[in-house]
Amino acid sequence: MEAKPKQTASSSTLKIELLVALFFCAILSCSTPTQTLPSSLPENNSFLYVLGVAQDAGYPQAGQQSAWQQVKTGEKDIKFASSLALIDPVSQERWLFDATPDFKQQLALVDDISTTTQYPFDGIFLTHGHMGHYTGMMHLGREAMNSQEVPVYAMPRMAQFLTQNGPWSQLIALNNIRINTMSSGQKVQLNERLSVTPLLVPHRDEFTETVGFLISSGKQQALFIPDIDKWGKWTESIVDWVKQVDYALLDATFYNERELKGRLMTEIPHPLVEESMQLFKDMPTTEKQKIHFIHINNSNPLLWRNQPEYKTVIREGYQVAFRGQVLELKP
Repeated sequence: MEAKPKQTASSSTLKIELLVALFFCAILSCSTPTQTLPSSLPENNSFLYVLGVAQDAGYPQAGQQSAWQQVKTGEKDIKFASSLALIDPVSQERWLFDATPDFKQQLALVDDISTTTQYPFDGIFLTHGHMGHYTGMMHLGREAMNSQEVPVYAMPRMAQFLTQNGPWSQLIALNNIRINTMSSGQKVQLNERLSVTPLLVPHRDEFTETVGFLISSGKQQALFIPDIDKWGKWTESIVDWVKQVDYALLDATFYNERELKGRLMTEIPHPLVEESMQLFKDMPTTEKQKIHFIHINNSNPLLWRNQPEYKTVIREGYQVAFRGQVLELKP
């Protein structure tokens, strides 16, 4: 029998390297979120574009080894932290609501569907000083984009926090950003069609105050409150607000009080989804459909459409926000 030719060390090494390369390509293809562009976008009306729906740390969170393994095998996908883009195709302007740790990926999503002469954004609106809502601004610094005077809209304590603490103070000193201080209830006019009004809400304000935003286009309005302690602590009625607006993107960090193991829920209060549904239960379906749950913790089953809790929320008439969602704002 003819002897098989011996495999050389170099060819063996090449095969191993090829297998390793294919393995990591497979991991990356599973780990990188795919972006399915909407089949059509408003050409003459402004719109909100959902860039992420997860809680500050996204999904999977750091150190969650089993969850990362599920991402590698394709069982689960990555979820970006909650953020919105407001896009005006008429003026070719765009604004960002919260600069998350997923900033660079989310900027790429916005670049896929819009342009602006004030790159990367005509303005960034910040809700508060927790990690998932402002730390993405690090990409504006000279180590990365080295942007020039990007307008950042912040409440007084948030503005002070950025001014007095590095590395954010360096962004200001180097003119990477320009702080525009807001006041609760006072409208910020973006252009002749669009305005944004900050609304103070109760939250864990260790470093800064917390706001939600009312985003208006004339005939239509959207309410964005990704973080609040409890609806009952707010001086405003969330039920009345839902009745007033066309879209309400509301805090859905936790589904119920049994969700976290080994953590005190009182230390991280949020309106549980079960509580919110109880609060809104007597509203007609037309009103419930305005509500889009967002800012969903990694432990919350609403992250996954195949979960019973997700199906319950939809059956009850509510909606769950998703990356790539378009919410049109007519003038």
